[in-house]
Amino acid sequence: MFSRLPVRPLLAALFAAAALHGAEQNGWPLVVRQPAEGGAPGSVQCLGPLLFSRQDRDLVQGFRPFWLRAVAGDKETSTLLYPLFTWQLEAGDSHFSLSQLVNGRRTGVTGGGAGTRGFDAWPFYFSRETGDPATSYRALFPVAGTIRHRFGRQELSWYAFPFYLHSTKAGREITTAPWPFLRFIGGEGHKGFEFWPLFGRRGRENDYAEQFCLWPLFYKSIHGLSEATPTVKLGALPFYTRETAPGSISETYVWPFFGYTHRTAPHRYDEQRYLWPFLVQGHGDQRHINRWAPVYTHSVIKGYDKTWLFWPLFRHAAWQDAGLAQEKNQLLYFLYWSQSQRSLTHPGAAPAHKTHLWPLFSAWDNGAGHRQVQAFSPLEVFFQNNEAVRQLYTPLFALYRYDRTDAATSRHSLLWDAVTWRRTAAEKEFHLGPLFSVETGAERQRVTLGNGLLGLKRRPGERAWRLFLFDFSRKTTTKTAGAPPP
Repeated sequence: MFSRLPVRPLLAALFAAAALHGAEQNGWPLVVRQPAEGGAPGSVQCLGPLLFSRQDRDLVQGFRPFWLRAVAGDKETSTLLYPLFTWQLEAGDSHFSLSQLVNGRRTGVTGGGAGTRGFDAWPFYFSRETGDPATSYRALFPVAGTIRHRFGRQELSWYAFPFYLHSTKAGREITTAPWPFLRFIGGEGHKGFEFWPLFGRRGRENDYAEQFCLWPLFYKSIHGLSEATPTVKLGALPFYTRETAPGSISETYVWPFFGYTHRTAPHRYDEQRYLWPFLVQGHGDQRHINRWAPVYTHSVIKGYDKTWLFWPLFRHAAWQDAGLAQEKNQLLYFLYWSQSQRSLTHPGAAPAHKTHLWPLFSAWDNGAGHRQVQAFSPLEVFFQNNEAVRQLYTPLFALYRYDRTDAATSRHSLLWDAVTWRRTAAEKEFHLGPLFSVETGAERQRVTLGNGLLGLKRRPGERAWRLFLFDFSRKTTTKTAGAPPP
């Protein structure tokens, strides 16, 4: 779909033009090239931060902030004006979305099969074609239609909505005509009638019974009628609510301010509530709550330890997950955000860190020697798991970036690679765009103007510097026995 866009051939041409010798070719703002390890194509950035292409194990390229393409194995994802339009292709299946309102999908078409096709235009049109009338449908809202196995329902039908709506879930059928006032409940032993919000009753023998009056002020529900101790909920809001279940009871007076919970199964827990949600005291096997909001709150729920001080000023949380001990600190939710991870199986290993000081900078450390810093960083704290935002928008604010892949290799970048300084175990490089460069390594020392138009160079063993003109290649020469000196 995106192969016809002129951006892709332009990227390919710029990438090929930048394939010069050396560790880095800085022709800012037109082209800045960095090769990857092991002879991989590496990365190219053109027109400042706008056009880019990077390839190591996967390929990522785009035109910020308009277009992004990522290829990882047999999965290809493209976006146009993200989040306006996205398109994805994987193993023959495809999916596109326009602002999550217009969606199309095609699955199971590999191997010559008919597959499944679907198209939605929210909230008006829904369709799916599977080749089986029992699972295929077309529906036009609010005129008429039936959709199956969506929105948590086995079937959902309507005619001239809101005058008629019918739904089926777990054998229970509810017909509403007109919605939401008159409801008729039936199917597989379910029975009931509701004139919402005045009164209603529904139930099934030896299963459950529910009723309400002036919803939500007065209600009562009983579930598990065939059990020795069913679960019962009743309320007369705002005066009183009560919930009882096997091994537990909870009551609230002057709802929702005052109440208590006493539970003995499946886990022991006792809680007292005073002016909820401000004052809460709870203790149990897997839960502890000591809340004096907004001044102080401390809770431990299934191993998740959380503390608030002067909510929402400061928040601290600690928990364990997938063999990692994790700790998070936040100041005003996002103004300062920091998270660390430590290995429980290798306690001597260095921890990993991620820190955001909004909107000034973001810093990452994977604990294995790879560190990164970016300033400014106004979006990363809000979209930490959104790869499209990270690729398309975050670099536009990167006035300064620092990247250290190991103890010997690091790179500084200022003003979208207008000024770069790179250090490895074998060499050092400094570039002021295409104007001025300094390179120092075991094989050479080189100072250039105009990216090789004019400069000085000195090889190992030489004391004097040599003046050169039009030396654009930075490829090192390997000496062999009997070879003439340079």
